[in-house]
Amino acid sequence: MADETTGRKKYNISVEATLEVIGGKWKCVILCHLTHGKRRTSDLKRLMPSITQKMLIQQLRELEEDGIVNRNVYNQVPPKVEYELSDYGRSLEVVLNMLCDWGEKHIIKEYGDKAAVLEDNILNDLGKEPVHG
Repeated sequence: MADETTGRKKYNISVEATLEVIGGKWKCVILCHLTHGKRRTSDLKRLMPSITQKMLIQQLRELEEDGIVNRNVYNQVPPKVEYELSDYGRSLEVVLNMLCDWGEKHIIKEYGDKAAVLEDNILNDLGKEPVHG
C-alpha cells in the first residue's frame, strides 16, 4: 500500500519489508546455498531439483534487483555466470541461520528423526547433533 502524500510504500510492520525481499518458497533456499560461496545457475538447479529453470532465474533476478546477490559474468566461451551474496546479502546470514535452526527444531518436534525427512545435501549436516534451545 502506498502513502497517498509521498507515494512511498507503507508497511504495517517491518517484517513485511523483509518478506517482500526474501519471502516465497525459493529465495531463502537460494540464499542459504549462496552462504556457502559462489554458485553457477546449473549448480543451484542441481542443489534444488524441484525448482524450474524459469523460477530459478526469476528469483535470482529479483534478488539481484534488491541488491541481495551479485551476478558475475565472465567474458569467456562458453559464457560463465556466477551468483554470490553481496555484502548487503551477507547481512541476512544470521537470519537465515536462525530460520534453519528453527526449522530443524520443528522437524524434530514433528517427526522425531530429521534424517527421515531431510534430503542429504550440503545444507543438511545429518551427522551433527540436534539443535537445542
